[in-house]
Amino acid sequence: MKRFIGNIEQALQALNVHRRRSALSVLGIMIGIAAVMAVGAISRGGNHLIYRELETFGLNSVWLYRNWNTQDVTLREKDGTGINNDDYYALQADREALGIKKITPDVRPYRNWESSQGNRKANAQIIGVGRDFTDISNDKLIAGRFFNQYDIDQRQSVVLLAPQMASILLDPDTAPIGQHIYIDRKRFLVVGLLANKSRDFLASIGSSGGRNANDRILMPFTTLQRMMGMKEIGNLQIEVADFDQAEATAEAARQRLLANHPVGFDYRAETMASYIETTNKILNGVAIIGIVSASISLLVGGMGIMNVMGTAVLERTREIGVRKAIGAREKDIMTQFLLEAGLISAVGGLLGLLIGTIASTLLAKITGFPIIPSTWQVVAALVISIVVGLLSGFLPARRAARMKPVQALRSE
Repeated sequence: MKRFIGNIEQALQALNVHRRRSALSVLGIMIGIAAVMAVGAISRGGNHLIYRELETFGLNSVWLYRNWNTQDVTLREKDGTGINNDDYYALQADREALGIKKITPDVRPYRNWESSQGNRKANAQIIGVGRDFTDISNDKLIAGRFFNQYDIDQRQSVVLLAPQMASILLDPDTAPIGQHIYIDRKRFLVVGLLANKSRDFLASIGSSGGRNANDRILMPFTTLQRMMGMKEIGNLQIEVADFDQAEATAEAARQRLLANHPVGFDYRAETMASYIETTNKILNGVAIIGIVSASISLLVGGMGIMNVMGTAVLERTREIGVRKAIGAREKDIMTQFLLEAGLISAVGGLLGLLIGTIASTLLAKITGFPIIPSTWQVVAALVISIVVGLLSGFLPARRAARMKPVQALRSE
């Protein structure tokens, strides 16, 4: 132990003699580690942000709708969505056998309907839904209530407003619940206010799923069907009982629709599981590219350590000869130089972690983007920095250890 402490002290003294050169080597490692850590934290933050926004659709969701892109022309001749209320009730009744936990219709008008209250007017997304829609889509209430079965069965003129529509249409001086609005000149009672939903990041990357969720007005699907004079359903949204069985459940429900409408229709099922899988591939690919790019600076830092240690060996050749002449072993000489390389990389790693943390925190505050470092990234960064230092110092250390005492002492 005393020998090890003595080696550490000698390594610190040696590095202190050439402070500027040592500082430049530390800087190279520091920049590399800071870059790797920042890229890793940003990647985790991106994952967190995207999954948080995907949750606004329901992570266990499946969507069933008519496939208009089928290559069979005969399956595109019939008009309509190919899904009606009977299909919905049949799937709902047989949901346990199909692996369905909850199911809701999704009905949308064929044209834009103006929503208004007095002089206040808005162009909202009007969506007719079942009572399970808000559970499947992870909608929360900030006031009022959700739809109940009575609202569905009796086609009640009640609505839930998303935040943007509430701010535009409702009188701010009056309690929101109980106010009335008009949709296509028909009067509706506001029974609930939905919580804000953020899909800003999906929108910023051009995803169709990034459509604003805060300009919605929800009403019972039966009420919207009455207004439109039909009993068709645009699509069915399903919450599967088992995420791992999402594809199987989707296909089973699709086959049930095909059995109900054997002529003239084809159907398509999309699962959130497939979107998550695609998202994982993209995010993992981006993270790997980012870390590899950041690691280049770490490699440059390692080459700097190798250069510094090589120079140190040349400058201290006589010192090596003296130490060998008085009994130092090759192992002692090699340990000495490896300790110097390890100290440079360890200090650089610690400073890199500090700089990376500060930079990530500042970036998060400036951009609002979540930066999420992890414990394993911190440990990995430190280990990598030390390993890079030791590998970079190995060749110079071995060369120093193998010097012959006589040749070293003759060196000028």
